[in-house]
Amino acid sequence: QVQLVESGGGLVQAGGSLTLSCVDSGRTFSRGAMGWFRQAPGKEREFVATISGPGTTTYYSDSVRGRFTISRDNAKNTVSLQMNSLRPEDTAVYYCAARSNSWVDTRQYAYDSWGQGTQVTVSS
Repeated sequence: QVQLVESGGGLVQAGGSLTLSCVDSGRTFSRGAMGWFRQAPGKEREFVATISGPGTTTYYSDSVRGRFTISRDNAKNTVSLQMNSLRPEDTAVYYCAARSNSWVDTRQYAYDSWGQGTQVTVSS
């Protein structure tokens, strides 16, 4: 069973950096694709980044491409999101998600396991 726990959120000034981590505390780390999504206050949850099971393919939303980097360490059961050049509009609760298929996917319904989320706040 996949049990995802996010960490690394916090308060940062615009232009700063944060690294989010997601650990599978369950019995088996998902060898499927992993994704990060976010939900800002008053808005729907949206796709941020995804990485394939082997970690060889990544894909990003237009709003974060070039600033965020997703990576995974299957030996440590972790997936990370390095966030640079943060902007106030990046403020949101960030969620880690896992799916059984190893291919990347930007659609929320393609993921069947979700973490509780971690808050990221970027001040101007």
